[in-house]
Amino acid sequence: MVSSSATTTVDFISHNVEQTIQVGTLLGEVLQGGDVLCLSGDLGAGKTALTRGIAAGWGAREPVTSPTFTLVHEHTRAPDGQLLYHIDCYRIESPADAWSIGLEDMLYGEHVAVIEWAENVRDLLPSDCLWITLSFLGDSERRLSFRATGERARALLHAFRERTVGRQAGPRAMKER
Repeated sequence: MVSSSATTTVDFISHNVEQTIQVGTLLGEVLQGGDVLCLSGDLGAGKTALTRGIAAGWGAREPVTSPTFTLVHEHTRAPDGQLLYHIDCYRIESPADAWSIGLEDMLYGEHVAVIEWAENVRDLLPSDCLWITLSFLGDSERRLSFRATGERARALLHAFRERTVGRQAGPRAMKER
């Protein structure tokens, strides 16, 4: 097993939507301003369900719905006014499209950004991100593969791992690489 400080990848198996939301909640609890989460996976893989949990754990006041048609939903946290941007890049076809919605300000600012279909804007993303790929394993089971690409993302992954191991996920549901 790799030591926690060196861990750059963690896999988690979610057995249902509720567990995916719970995993998101645990991740949301450790987010800091400037964190960028990049979600990838097929339609219906659970990106919005995971984001629902992330926003809840982070402390969003507004309910989370898919921003497919609006592209961006902005959520606020009551105690400090911090923002969480929930961005859907499914319909983004070019860098010009991305910049036209203000993506640069959302990704390189002091707030949290959660991006669905992040692979569509890969070249525009900061180098320090936490990538989460959701894959179908069965009707309700999903593999969530977390990959840290920078120092802050590694620290975030470590904090998430510490919160998750020993809770609902249990040590057998999570695998480090």
